[in-house]
Amino acid sequence: MEDGILAKGAKIIDGMFLDTPKDPLEQAIIDAAKKLPPDPNPVKFRHLNVDTDTHQYDLPTECLTRPAYNTSGQGVLININSYAVAKFPDLVVYQYDILIGSGVEKRGLVTKIWNSKTLQGETGPGWVFDGNRLGWSMKEFPNRQFTVDLDAEQGTEARPGRSNSHKVQIRPSTKINLAAIQAYLNGKMTMDNSVLQAIDFFDHLMRVTPSKTMYALKRSFFDPKMVKRERLGGGVEAMKGVYQSIRIAHGGRLVVNVDVSNCVFYGDYPMEMMATQVTGSANALICGEMSKKVKPSFREAEKESLTFLKLKKLKKIRFRVRYRGASAKVLKQVHMVKDFSQENCYNWFFQQKDRETGVEKKTSIFDYFMERYNIHLSHPTMCVVETMKKGIAFPMEVCYVEPGQKYPYKIDAVQTAAMIKFAVTRPKERREGIEGGLALLNWGADPYIKNYGLKISTDMLETQARLLAPPVVQFAKTQQKPGYSGRWRLDGQQFLLPNKNDLIHWGVCIINSVGRDHLDIPGASTFIRSFVNTYKGHGGKVSNANPPIMEGPADEAKCVTDLFNEIVAKTGGGKPQMMVFLLAGKDSICYERIKKSCDCRYGVVSQCMQNAHVKRGQGQYISNVLMKFNAKLGGTTSKVGGKPPGGHFKTPTMIVGADVSHASPGSLQPSMAALTCSMDKTGCRYAAACESNGHRVEMVTQFNLEDMLTPLFRQWMSDVGMGRMPQHFFYFRDGVSEGQYQHVIQQEVKHIKRIWRTLDESNKYVNYEKIKFTVIVASKRHHIRFFPKERSPAADKNMNPCPGVLVEKDVTHPFEYDFYLNSHSAIQGTARPTHYHVLMDEAKMPPNDLQNMIYEHCYQYIRSTTPVSLFPAVYYAHLASKRAVSHENRPASSGAHQFNEEQQRLELIKLKEEADRDGKKLSKTNSEKLHRFTEAESRPLLKMKNDSGIMWGMWYI
Repeated sequence: MEDGILAKGAKIIDGMFLDTPKDPLEQAIIDAAKKLPPDPNPVKFRHLNVDTDTHQYDLPTECLTRPAYNTSGQGVLININSYAVAKFPDLVVYQYDILIGSGVEKRGLVTKIWNSKTLQGETGPGWVFDGNRLGWSMKEFPNRQFTVDLDAEQGTEARPGRSNSHKVQIRPSTKINLAAIQAYLNGKMTMDNSVLQAIDFFDHLMRVTPSKTMYALKRSFFDPKMVKRERLGGGVEAMKGVYQSIRIAHGGRLVVNVDVSNCVFYGDYPMEMMATQVTGSANALICGEMSKKVKPSFREAEKESLTFLKLKKLKKIRFRVRYRGASAKVLKQVHMVKDFSQENCYNWFFQQKDRETGVEKKTSIFDYFMERYNIHLSHPTMCVVETMKKGIAFPMEVCYVEPGQKYPYKIDAVQTAAMIKFAVTRPKERREGIEGGLALLNWGADPYIKNYGLKISTDMLETQARLLAPPVVQFAKTQQKPGYSGRWRLDGQQFLLPNKNDLIHWGVCIINSVGRDHLDIPGASTFIRSFVNTYKGHGGKVSNANPPIMEGPADEAKCVTDLFNEIVAKTGGGKPQMMVFLLAGKDSICYERIKKSCDCRYGVVSQCMQNAHVKRGQGQYISNVLMKFNAKLGGTTSKVGGKPPGGHFKTPTMIVGADVSHASPGSLQPSMAALTCSMDKTGCRYAAACESNGHRVEMVTQFNLEDMLTPLFRQWMSDVGMGRMPQHFFYFRDGVSEGQYQHVIQQEVKHIKRIWRTLDESNKYVNYEKIKFTVIVASKRHHIRFFPKERSPAADKNMNPCPGVLVEKDVTHPFEYDFYLNSHSAIQGTARPTHYHVLMDEAKMPPNDLQNMIYEHCYQYIRSTTPVSLFPAVYYAHLASKRAVSHENRPASSGAHQFNEEQQRLELIKLKEEADRDGKKLSKTNSEKLHRFTEAESRPLLKMKNDSGIMWGMWYI
């Protein structure tokens, strides 16, 4: 059986594919195999969930229903950016499969055919089309097949040998009864495919009209006349638009969530200008020169320059051409960039046919424009733009980028800073933006919405929320009461727990860079004295107040080695406890090399600081760094006060947080799975483990769960559980959509239960079946925002919600156990609450206890003097997954991952297929590149050296 293909008649048993038995003997063999005990040493595949465990675990197949509502704190009225559907129809809508052409036509052509007079005449008005393969109508039609001739429709002559006729097939697919939604909301039926299809129809219905007049990106719409846009540099600009999403909600109704949407687009600039900005060139002339191939050395072959590689970001971008003498047809046509040629306009030749004589002659693009249009190209040395049509190319200066094209790559640090500045808006301004978006959507005048009988209120929803009481923050000797401000001070406070062992074996290395913030040894010594004194003031134990300080070489890995040896030589021969690096700037590659060497080669925690901050030496900066410094050395900043020794937990409890982060589009950097595990009774300190998880694989694989969690569980039982397993196990999962909730239960939770079962087999005096699981998904990828009333106790001075605002009604699920919690104080912009969805709770915690525990733990984030917006176990998993990038098993000489690695890999695969077909071999260079790209998806991370127990601490903080 081929990979990924399930043979006809095959069955799936416990995650394995088994062909249907052909005779009773084969069936008997399979039955006997099922009765065998599980293999104690099964073969494991890192990125596959192949589970051979036949043990039956008690796992729910549906999400948990809401047990009750929170009654703690005080009730407050707030507005939420959602709008109730006042009336929705109970019609029967007919869904159709629509095949235009062969099914592989581009979206632009499909749209053109759908809007043609022929097709609209065949279907009639009122159809909803998803722009791809599905359509909906209130009328029932039989199978239809007809042809649309676009040349005839446009009144143009057909080109010889090229037909512009396209077949269209419309086939009935299913009936959708919209009344299924109301039946579900009334509790008369369960959530099934008919309800999902009805919601999906409404979702597409609401997109039809906005998509005709605005740039549409899924559920977000951007008005081309919008004046709110910001140039971010590099040829891109940010635009504000409107987001809308219809969903089922508490209260037995549908609501529409409306919010401001921000997105990055290519600027509608001349291609010449775009090329100079994308490549960072000073002007078009330099861009042309720097795009030529380079020869690194005498012995090495020529290769593409960095400028030319950057230019490839413009591949697949749409553009038009404009030049004197161009016909109306030429000006109207939209082209797409296939690639850029290393040849310029002087040496790109093609066969030009004389219209009068029919004689062909070889001519260059430069000569063609001069002879045909009397145009002297201004920048003929720039790359030629190749289009998707074979043999068609243009000089860059006559090309103009089409507006409304989303930028598909990750923006750089400078662009990100500009984007944040543009996107951040205070609540008042955001609410005005939402109201402006409502005016753009104009539901009342939408002909499609009116045609299907949908009515939506334009009054923002008001809900009865809860304002939870703020906790006190406990330090070693004192408590602080932040109240509803969400802030407290660190000066004059001693950390709850200082470093475990006196700080003796440590040292400092200065890494300077030419032309940047230079720091000398006397300056570093002054800072370190202040740093040590401040640490002692916070309760830190430092026996060696004068650590060795050295200036390191340009090679970061050698800096780490030299500092390690210097500490061993000058602090009594012990292994370093901490290595401090003072850096000239924010070079991520320099930072990652230091962390990689410290974590994986030496197993020593490290602290990096920037020279600019070191020179200023401000007390607040030092205290902020010391929170991380102390945590890495085994200390704890603070905890929630007024609780028993076990904190919020009455029984031994373990908390695990999980996150899977993915690389930016186009990169082959593997997805990173990060798992954190609480390492004390109060849930203040968390250990973390990370591993590559395949390419864009969202579920943490079985192998990774076992490989990462087994040692963490053993360490917890040794240090916290006193040799026993926890009685209550929290699993906080981030980054999964609603459609993946059951995958979390049936895959990840199942594998975690299996780990406990395996550990139980080796420790017969404990019983894994007594562990009560509570599984919660935490997400910030939503558009719900809170707008408190004026002079409300739930509002801060900027009209943002105070920490502790809890919403359980009106915008939550009608039956399932979910809620929105704003646990932080927004520093800038409009606060975004976290959405928590409880998937299972075997411990049956009352909502008051569970929700207050989640809220109060946000005050225990170890490196902050404010509560955070996300439960710490998940927040730490975010940090660990970012830090894990430095543990990639790849040489430093390979540099950072490129934006177009996936594109390069596909091109190399195509070249290999062509070479195989012709009986040839791929060149050595291309073969090595293809091997490197293919291997990158599955290569595990480097293991951390754990001889000093770095893995059980907060190395990632």
